[in-house]
Amino acid sequence: MSYGHWGKALRVNLTTGEISVQPLDELYLRRYMGGWGFIAHTLLTEAPRGADPLGPDNRLIYATGPLTGQALAGGGRHMIGARSPLTGGFAGSEVGGYFGAELKRAGWDMIVFEGVSPHPVYLWINDDQVELRAADHLWGLETYDCQQAIRDETGERNARVSQCGIAGERLVLLANIIHDANRAAGRGGLGAVMGSKRLKAVAVRGTQRPPVADEARLRELGAWFRDHYTETGSGVFATLGTMRMVRVNQMAGGLPTRNFSQGQFDGFEQISSETMASTITVQRDTCFGCPVRCKWVVEVDDPERPVRREYGGPEYETTGALGACCGIDDLAAIARGNQLCNAYGLDTIGVGVTIAWAMELYERGLITDEYTDELPLNFGNTETMLTLIERIAHREGLLGATLANGTRWAARTFAHNSLDYAVQIKGQEVAMHDPRVKYGHGLGIAVSPTGADHMHSVHDSGYQTAGGITDLKPLGVLEPLPFDDLSTAKAMMVRKAMLWRVTHNLLGTCMFHAWTPEQTAELIQAATGWNTSVMELWLAAERAYDLARVFNAREGFGPDDDMLPPRLFETPTQGPIAGKVYTREEFVCARDTLYALMGWDPATAAPTRAKLEDLGVGWAADLL
Repeated sequence: MSYGHWGKALRVNLTTGEISVQPLDELYLRRYMGGWGFIAHTLLTEAPRGADPLGPDNRLIYATGPLTGQALAGGGRHMIGARSPLTGGFAGSEVGGYFGAELKRAGWDMIVFEGVSPHPVYLWINDDQVELRAADHLWGLETYDCQQAIRDETGERNARVSQCGIAGERLVLLANIIHDANRAAGRGGLGAVMGSKRLKAVAVRGTQRPPVADEARLRELGAWFRDHYTETGSGVFATLGTMRMVRVNQMAGGLPTRNFSQGQFDGFEQISSETMASTITVQRDTCFGCPVRCKWVVEVDDPERPVRREYGGPEYETTGALGACCGIDDLAAIARGNQLCNAYGLDTIGVGVTIAWAMELYERGLITDEYTDELPLNFGNTETMLTLIERIAHREGLLGATLANGTRWAARTFAHNSLDYAVQIKGQEVAMHDPRVKYGHGLGIAVSPTGADHMHSVHDSGYQTAGGITDLKPLGVLEPLPFDDLSTAKAMMVRKAMLWRVTHNLLGTCMFHAWTPEQTAELIQAATGWNTSVMELWLAAERAYDLARVFNAREGFGPDDDMLPPRLFETPTQGPIAGKVYTREEFVCARDTLYALMGWDPATAAPTRAKLEDLGVGWAADLL
């Protein structure tokens, strides 16, 4: 018997309607662990080279980890993956809330969807009872309405619903997959993959406790975190949440403003965590098993721009992207934009940065009136921001349909040099963390297999003091480094810290929970019964990360794709970093050093056969 996992995956062929069970043996579970590992292995072994991301050969994969569904902090997370229609490469997006725990408690470690349904359907999972149901009546509903309709239809008020939204139905490449109407698997265009399969939703009700090897020890560790999290790095999330980063990045000169052309925003106070707490916040929310309650729930009683608490509230990334990046300091309008994105199933980062890019092109005269539909695209225009969200979600009008594809694809429609102002990597828009105030972060987002991704890339501005690297010492990082360092030592720090962050993707845990590496290993020991260690978990993350790199290399990605956009080489003019930036040559040198440390071929950017053999996945080298 497996512990920590059930040892089984649910297989759904949407073309034929066939549902089957795939056993997962102990070796598979320990080698690939969960999350990203399950996804990368499945894509490499099942999705053929060159598979259309919006076609029947692509796979849509829901994956849990060994801690998903356990009643402890971080036990509510899962990951969704596929070949991305936005980047053409590996997509893996993690999400919190309650769906992942419910799926695990229904008795499943993973779901793999293949094919395309002839008509809209949703998958209903009630423990081991699984069926596809018609969803024609749900097609076109906003996410909260769809969720409530499914709960009414199944008679389960506690059913958890994951869905593609209207944007996914319309194959918007910025579409995400929404859970609980306010938690998003946000990046990579996964909502479009789901919509292309005519899979409206996955609904689940689970009543089983996942098996564990040492329940008493797991409960003891969970109780320790519950009682002591305020003494760890998690404490700040209970007060200011992610929104604290508005002020932190403003002070550092790295708050992306007006499409990353500036690093400080005059209106930052109006969109800060303190302002949100004292104005539109009505309560704080949390995820399964978590005592921290970092999530914001807001409400605005405005007949023209109502904001409903069912859609949660904006976090830092949303506030930065729809706010400062677009030159907007109206917090109620940002909250409204967040609600629209959640209601339609849109990635707030991708949408916000794409709108900001369009605003800059308009002000530079690179978008002509034939594309604007008489919409004034100036920075700071709240009505334009909100209108464009609506048009992008519905692919409405020439501008809405064009921006729905994200900046890289949209640039082919506009002036020939418009791509120079697109802040994207591999086609995915950069999140609200400017690498010019944390150079190691730039390395991480450049080489990320998913395109620009702030979650598993390091934030080395926090590693400048001895106290900041405490949790990196078990990984071999013994000295702090300044944010503007691009030495070999920084590349080594990026490698160690970046891969440790990937362990969260594998295990089903939250990065905001300050478990030490040693505690994390102890959690896995208690859950699975494995004689595991920090080293084994770190190597599992490296294995999963390198398999994702193999997938991208198989699809034609190379060193040129591991590069920052031109905007992020421009010299800042504001704040403490004014007049200071790395050169392109310095960045490439640091990137190549990271390649060497990772065991990647400098000519192809793919892991070498020796590296893959060392990780126990030599079979993947045969795919290159």
